[in-house]
Amino acid sequence: MPSQPHSPKIRPRSTEEITRHLITPKTIWCPGCTNGVVLRAIVDALLNLHSAPESTLDLDKVTLVAGIGCCGRIVQYLDFSSVHTTHGRALAVATGAKLADPQLHVVVVMGDGDCMAIGGNHLIHAARRNLDLTAIVFNNSIYGMTGGQMSPTTFEGDRSTTSTYGNVEQAFDTCELAHAAGATYVARGTTYNYLQLARLIAGGIAHQGFAFIEAMVICPTYYGRQNKAGTPAEMLLRQRERAVPVEKSDLVGPRLKERYPVGVLYHVEREEYSVAYERVIAHAQQS
Repeated sequence: MPSQPHSPKIRPRSTEEITRHLITPKTIWCPGCTNGVVLRAIVDALLNLHSAPESTLDLDKVTLVAGIGCCGRIVQYLDFSSVHTTHGRALAVATGAKLADPQLHVVVVMGDGDCMAIGGNHLIHAARRNLDLTAIVFNNSIYGMTGGQMSPTTFEGDRSTTSTYGNVEQAFDTCELAHAAGATYVARGTTYNYLQLARLIAGGIAHQGFAFIEAMVICPTYYGRQNKAGTPAEMLLRQRERAVPVEKSDLVGPRLKERYPVGVLYHVEREEYSVAYERVIAHAQQS
């Protein structure tokens, strides 16, 4: 296990401060959905980084890129420059934006189905390149907006509208996949532990390279009802029971559904893609 990097300190902002960066306080998310927790964590992370001593983060240089799905609506709620892309293409569009203007702080929000299914090809290559993007995956283990179908992160045995008698497929471990593809910052947090999640997101944004943060969210409407997972509060408490600090990851068994490590899972420093690309351009211009 790699040593844990220093995570930026988070001072939770007041509702008034958060609201200044909202286009509208109303969302389409179902009662009990915790997508809003991640939305607030993103804003908290950005505001804390912006106000930190010797900060170089300019909020006018923040660009949000979203895919399709429940979480994709974030770009319509937050008052930052943003792009709402087609299904699975958020990382492709984010790559173009970052290469066009390397000074941008690009935050990419995707659902587990959006990122790991139709967008899986873009994920592995964005991680391999180590382009300075912050990818935040909202993992509720199901397709929410399209009707509760199973996704690549639906656990074996879980029910969905397309696996009514239980899923027979093995789920992706999204963090292990991102790490294997070359991501240089990989973290997982839950919506139960808000402060930790905000710190992990801030750490990803501050990291120079491809950062991948898995935010474990709950979907009471589809996943909860179909799997008899209880009330939203009970589903949140189950996150607390299953989350294991990465320092104690030896306690995690083979089934990610039952126990999963949280915190910064991997963190290494490697030359960022646009830096290497600019060097090649300079060399070509001198030739």
